[in-house]
This record gives sequence, structure tokens and C-alpha cells, in this order.
Amino acid sequence: MLLLLLLLLTSLVCLSPGALGQLEESQFGDEIDLTDFDLDIAPRRVPRQVKTMLAKETKPHIQELSIKTTIISRYAFTAVYCAMLNRHSAATEGVFQFQIPADAYVSNFTMIIGGRVYQSEVRPKEKRVKQESGRSRNKASGDASPEPEVEVFKMTAYIPGRNRAVFLLTYEELLQRRLGRYEHVTSLRPMQLVSRLSLDVTIADHSAITDLQVLPLRNGRSSSSSGSNAPKSPAKPEPPFPTVVNKQKNVCKITFSPNIVQQAKITTSGLLGDFVIRYDVQRDMGIGDIQVLNGHFVHYFAPKDLPVVPKNVVFVIDTSASMLGTKIRQTKDALFTILRDLRPGDHFNFISFSNKIKVWKPHELVPVTPLNIRDAKKFIFTLATTGGTNIDDAIQTGSSLLRHYLSGPDASPNSVSLIIFLTDGRPTVGEVQSTAILGNTRSAVEDKFCIFTIGIGNDVDYRLLERMALENCGMMRRINEDADASAMLKGFYDEIGTPLLSDIRINYTEDSVQYVTQHLFTNYFNGSEMVIAGKLTNKSAELLHVQVTASNNDKSIIMETDVPLKHRQIETERHVKAATTAIAAGAKPPGSGFTQEVGAALGSVAEDFVERLWGFLSVKEGLRSRLRSQTSREREGHIQQATNLSLAYHFLTPLTNLVVEKPEVLADGTMAPAPTVSPVAGEAVSPANELPGDIEDEKPRNPSRKPGGHTSSLRNTIGKAERRPAKKSVTISKTSADGDPHFVVEFPLSKLTVCFNINGEPGHVLRLVSDHKYSGVTVNGKLIGAPAPPGSHKQQRTYFSTITIVVDRPKRSYIEVTPKKVILDGRDRMVLPCHSTVAVDSGALSVSIVGKSNVTVMVGGNISFVILLHQYKNPAPYQRDHLGFYIGHSKGLSHNCHGLLGQFLYEEVGLAQLPAQGDMKPSSVLKVKDRSVPVVQKSRRIYSGTQSVDCWFARNNAAKLIDGQYEDYLASHMFDTGDRPHGTNRM
Repeated sequence: MLLLLLLLLTSLVCLSPGALGQLEESQFGDEIDLTDFDLDIAPRRVPRQVKTMLAKETKPHIQELSIKTTIISRYAFTAVYCAMLNRHSAATEGVFQFQIPADAYVSNFTMIIGGRVYQSEVRPKEKRVKQESGRSRNKASGDASPEPEVEVFKMTAYIPGRNRAVFLLTYEELLQRRLGRYEHVTSLRPMQLVSRLSLDVTIADHSAITDLQVLPLRNGRSSSSSGSNAPKSPAKPEPPFPTVVNKQKNVCKITFSPNIVQQAKITTSGLLGDFVIRYDVQRDMGIGDIQVLNGHFVHYFAPKDLPVVPKNVVFVIDTSASMLGTKIRQTKDALFTILRDLRPGDHFNFISFSNKIKVWKPHELVPVTPLNIRDAKKFIFTLATTGGTNIDDAIQTGSSLLRHYLSGPDASPNSVSLIIFLTDGRPTVGEVQSTAILGNTRSAVEDKFCIFTIGIGNDVDYRLLERMALENCGMMRRINEDADASAMLKGFYDEIGTPLLSDIRINYTEDSVQYVTQHLFTNYFNGSEMVIAGKLTNKSAELLHVQVTASNNDKSIIMETDVPLKHRQIETERHVKAATTAIAAGAKPPGSGFTQEVGAALGSVAEDFVERLWGFLSVKEGLRSRLRSQTSREREGHIQQATNLSLAYHFLTPLTNLVVEKPEVLADGTMAPAPTVSPVAGEAVSPANELPGDIEDEKPRNPSRKPGGHTSSLRNTIGKAERRPAKKSVTISKTSADGDPHFVVEFPLSKLTVCFNINGEPGHVLRLVSDHKYSGVTVNGKLIGAPAPPGSHKQQRTYFSTITIVVDRPKRSYIEVTPKKVILDGRDRMVLPCHSTVAVDSGALSVSIVGKSNVTVMVGGNISFVILLHQYKNPAPYQRDHLGFYIGHSKGLSHNCHGLLGQFLYEEVGLAQLPAQGDMKPSSVLKVKDRSVPVVQKSRRIYSGTQSVDCWFARNNAAKLIDGQYEDYLASHMFDTGDRPHGTNRM
């Protein structure tokens, strides 16, 4: 998909000579020619004030800022396209800056400057990343505070004189359900008036979309999480003008495209604010919504209409001197409101802390009665700020209160117990070491209740609060210094104030799933949602058994059902098709940065949304587990796993860096010569700009880097497989399936080489080697489609996008190879990026990767396959990243081996010449088994075009050459090892 985007963007980035000739310095006078700004409004309609602002603009002008978001089943994929024009004759620095939600992960960044493409690469973060000041900024080291509620992605690059640059940013996120609604936020803060500004959001869901709401533009630093907590206004908010909403049952499209005059009416600073969309989906009673796609599943579970579980809550409130003024006033206002929302059956208490600890009702939790509520308000009203911050003693006191109550006769056995802890500072009194405070807290809690933490302002140890919450089944919430603390505190309480279930366990058929994300939950609160994802191990299974057990008040709940997998797969595919159709139909007309092709490309993310959602959740879970780790070994394991997945899905996380080459501009304003590229490592000889996981710009580092130097090595595979240096050269046979795909078969005994084509359909899975009954080896390859090149007699091309090698002995394992990654599931599970050079042994399987070149797979020491990686930096429309498959060593395969290539490994063939008959010229036939196959001489290029081989070519999809028909070699899925008699349909 990104390749298609790059091809299109490259064609858009260069200005025509005529346009460049019009960029004269006189444009900056009062008679500025607005046509050069490429406005989407007639120049005569632009007010003089706006014209003056444009005339005085000295930094590169943003001609277009187009943002397109696809939300499919709550997983959001956003692409940002920004085109900047440098009207000066000298090179000028352009700054691309965009706010993204803190829970989102950047998945790609690309610059196109001077007609050249600068593609980013995600690499593992080193253990210590130093800035010039020497200050460590590595979150992976554990020294940094957790992410704020929004991140700012920033990149600077010099744009040559009278030229323009294009920046393309993509990021992904899973929307969280809070207070009964999902919220999607897009930041519209280009820092200047934009010639063409557009936002397109497509929401497609398997369930009917309900309660759709587009809010007025929201300013300030509060983010989606905080904004959703604010009290709801009784009046229905109006969306910003000019917003267009097109709502259907399962698909909604929202567009916002203010022209430059409409932008100026909102603000002339370019800081429009946040564009906020809220919605929910219709839910049925029962086990929840399970969607299945391409060997992965996602389970959304948000039960409703359940009785509320009583709660036992202790509020622990910071009253140190720093809380003086607005903070304590807003905190009191929120607590007064929360008191009114406590329910009969709840029990509560208050603790205030500074240098000293003050308990409202010592040694007890009291029930909710009018008298107790009145007395609690008096206690809150009299809270005064003074002294330091004794966090450790405050937590110990609150924990002691809860433990004492829970051990007494008045505690309900299925009630939910929690501490709500609020502070605006760091520990300054008593125990001040974070590790000691965390250890004391774990010992005090004893897994009996949860701690929810809230930090106010900028002087808070957010990492301490985050770990305290994560280690004790809670959540942490940040309240910015200038935010409405009262509304946010009340909103946070609303999220956790209505528990419906506790001790939730969600189980699936044990031998049918693997790598399932979090499926044990301490509590479920009304208006939230539990999301679980995993991989299906048996893709041919008909049913998936799902069981949910939980507690509700004084009852135990068990729900279970059998999910028909094939039916859910068909339903999900239908849902995906509807989504991609809606996205393509909403693409902008030609002339814009986002054309119909780009819209279709963005829609393609839907085809893999379940797998990417699984990867997204798995990384989040690994990062949480890292914080909860009690030993360095355990912590390192979680870091490796999360880093590995981040690389596999190209996610910029706290454990990875985003590296992108920065163009060099010469003194005369022109571009420096293009950097050279090493054929092995693929690294350019020019300065690199690394964006660490916290998404901040760094200065170029290591400018003297040599060609082919490896700045990253593979340190992040899952498991304990032995690593050894990779071999950088390999000997392979001519027997192969490569290109479109072109098959070549070498017959050493007959001293003949035969070739044929297979004209398959995109999505078909071809069985290349089938020997699972004997050696236990099966090789399957999946086809993708591409347009045929100009002048071709074909309507389309097909290539291998994925090759899977399945081994059944001594136990089942597999290797799945794509142009970007290798998944090895043997003794351990590993995901290896194809851009790194590494070798790994894992039981009967071993893999050796030469970065960006080839992958060698060894099976048992006497079988080897080589897979060539074909990747394009600047692909033509008819080119796709693809794979070539070569059989290296085949002695371990049996004489009964079959498949499109395997059937020829032990065969001998003969060649006969047929004399001319009548007007017919002499012809050649190949004798294969008892069949005669007409052939002609051809020449084929193999080994990535480095060698040419003469071969005898069999036409018509290898009719008569192969056993049976082409359709007999179609597998039902990538892991299909079934063996049916040759000549039957679907071999």
C-alpha cells in the first residue's frame, strides 16, 4: 500500500518549469499573485487581510494538508499528506509538525523533496541514546516518564529554492470505549493558513453505528481521554462549519474542508483545534462480537444491562502546599459531585496527606447514608494545603483501611475494592525512592484491590503513578496544568464508578488459538470494553469454543458458545469489502494529493486490520508487562518481545527509533547528489535523522557513516534461540518459482532445463512442494496481483507475496516469509525483520537472513530452500515487492514428493524432434512420464536477473507437463498440508 502512495506522491511533488518560472520575488509585494498558492477559492474572494498575511509569509507555504482516516471495527488508520512550497530562490527550512494521540503508533514517514523519496525505517532503540547535551532520552531504559496525552511528531528539512516538498505520515490506534462511546480526535494545527485543507474520516463497523456526534473544534491541551470525561452540555453541540456527515447503518463518512477564508474566520494562527468524533455501536446480549480474518481473530466484549456491583473506595488526596489555589479548589468541587454519585451499598472513606496523614473515619469504611455524606462534605470543605508530599505513608494508610474492612464481616464477597489516589507532586517526605514505594505498595495491596492514580500538573512522577496503577490492576490518568481538573477528575471517576463484573476470564479452545492478548480482567466498568485478539492455529477448524466466567455482585456468571469460524470469516470479509468500497468512493478527484488511487490504497489496510490490531495490542501488553516486571531477566524478555513486534509491524514505540535520511542542500539552494546505497545493508551514505520512540526531532548523527555499515542488529527475537553470524552468499539450483511467477526446473540427469508459467489469480495459494507424508515438509506460496506493464499482452501480473514452509517432524513448526518479515514458529516464536542480517537455529528449522537480499531455510540438515527478496525503492505501478523461491538442497525430500516443483525432483525427461509436416515447421516435444509436451526454446533470467538460463518452455499453464491441472495445486490456506489424489479438484 505504501509503495502505491509513494509512486503517486512522487508524480505530484515536482513543479513544472512554467510554474517555477512564475515564482519571482515580486510575489512578496502587495500585488501578490494568489494563483501561485494553489488556493481552492477564487482570488477575488480572498479578503485583503488574508492576502497581506500570505504576502508576509516567509516560511514555506503549506499548499495542501489532507488527512484521511479509516476506522474499521474501532481500529483507526490515519494518513497525513502535507505539501509545502518554498517560494524563495534560496533553500529554506520546512517544518512538518503534527500532533498524534499518545496511544497511537506511527507506522510510516516519508519525505519527497526535489523529486527524491526519503523513506523511513524502524530500528531497535539502543540501550542508551544520548543527545548532544548528554541527557538520556531513552524510554526503554526506564528513566523517562510515560507518554503524555498527545505526542508531537516533528521533522525539519531544507527545501531547495523554488521547489516543494511532500511529507507523508501514517499512524494507527485502537479506539478505547469510555463512558459508552468511542472518541476519535484529529489535531488541526498547521501553524498557518493552508491553501487546501481537508479531513476525511470513514467509520465502518460490523455492528450498526449509533450515537454519532461531531463536536465543535476543541482547543486547549486536553486530549481525547480528558475531553470525553467533561460534563455533557444539555444543548446538542454543532459540528464546525463546513462539516458534511453522511451516515448509513454500518458506514459513516465525515468530511471537513474549510477554504482559506473559512479557516481565517476560525483563527488566523492556523491553530484550529481538535476535530472530535464520538460514536458507539449497537450491541447484542451474549458473548460479544468476534471477527475472523486471515488467520487472526478479535473479540469485543462489552456486556450491558447487568446489576451494579457495590464498591469499596478510599479517596487519597494530596493536600501539600503545591495544591494551593486552583488545584485544591477544583479537586474539592469534583469530590462534592462524586459524593452525590455514590450508591447505596457502596462503602467509602477519605484520606488527606502532606507531611502528615489525616483519615476522615479511622479504622473503617462507612456506608452511603445521608448523614455520612454530609459529614464527608464537611471534611472535604476543611481540607487545607500545607507541607510536603508523603506518598508512601498515604498509600500504606489507605491500603490498611481497605484490608481491615475486607477482612471484616461487613464486606460483600463480590464487591469491587479500589483506591483513588491523587497528587500533583513527587515524594518529598518519608520514603522517596520509587522502587521502595512500589515494593511497599505491592506488599500492602496483596492483590486484594486496585489502585487508580491521577496526576495533576507538570511536576509529577508520572512513571511512578503509572507503575503503581499497572502493578495493582488500575489505570493512571494525567491532568495537564491548564486543564479543568474538576471535570477531568469527575470524568475519571465516572469511568470506574460503575463496576458490573469482577474476576473476568475469557477462554478459547486451547489447541485452536495461540498468542492471545490479555484475557484476564480484574474488573469491568460500565461503558468500557474488553478487547482480546489472537492467532488461530488450526485454520481449517469449523468452530471456536468461547467461555466467559465472571462475578456479578453475589452471583457467578458463565457464558459460553461455539463460534462458527468460516461464517465469521465470510461476514468479516463482507464487512471489509463494504469498508474499502466506501473509502474508494469517497476519494478526492484528480488534482489533489489524495486521489482515488490513494484512497484505495488507504482502504487496503482494512484487509489486514485484525492482524495489525493483534500486533498493536501485543506491543501495548508487552510494554505494560515491562513496567510490571519484578526481575531484570523478566523485564528484558518483555522488552525483546515488544521490540520484535514493533519492528515486524513498523511501529514507532518507546523501544524503537524511526530513521530517515535527510536531504542535503548545497549553498546555491540545489539538491546534493543522491546518496549511494550498499547492496547488502541498503543504507545510504548521508546523515541520518533518528526519531526516538517519544517522537522528538534529533540532530543528524554519525555523518561519516560508511556504505553498508549496520547501525542496527537483531537483538529482539522472541525466545532463546541461538544466534550466529549469517552467511552472505549461498549456492542454489535453478529449480525455482520467481517473478510473474516463472517456473524453472532443472533435470541434471537429463541435462535439460524446462520452464513454464502459471497464470494464477490474486489470493490463490499454490502448493510448490508437498512431501508431508514422508519428510514432513510442505511449501505453499500466495499470489498477489499487479497491473500489467504498458504494451503487455497480459491484463495483470501475479507474484508471490508470502511463502510458508510447514514441517511436521519431529513436531509441527513453520516459517512464513514476506518481503518485510520472517515469522519462525519452531522451538520458540520469532518475528525477524528482513532488513537485518541474522541467523537463528530453532529445533529442526533454522533460518539465515541476508538483509534486503535473501532468506535461507534449512530443514533437518539435508533440505534447504532459498527465498529471494525483491523490494523496490521507487516502484512503477506494475511492480510489487515479492519473493522468489529456489530449491537449494533436496536430498531429504522423498521420491514421492509432489507439488508444482516437487514432482520433478527425481524425474528424468527426454527431448524429441518432430519432423516438418506439410506447412508445419519442425517442432520439439518433451517426454515426461507417458506424456508428450510441445515445447519451444526460451531464455529466462534468474537469481534477481543476474543470470540467464536457456530452457524448453511449456505453454498453456504447463498443460501435460504437470500432473493433473493447475487447479489441483491450489491449497485452501497457507498452512494447508492436505494431500489428495492428483487429478482431483483442489489438490
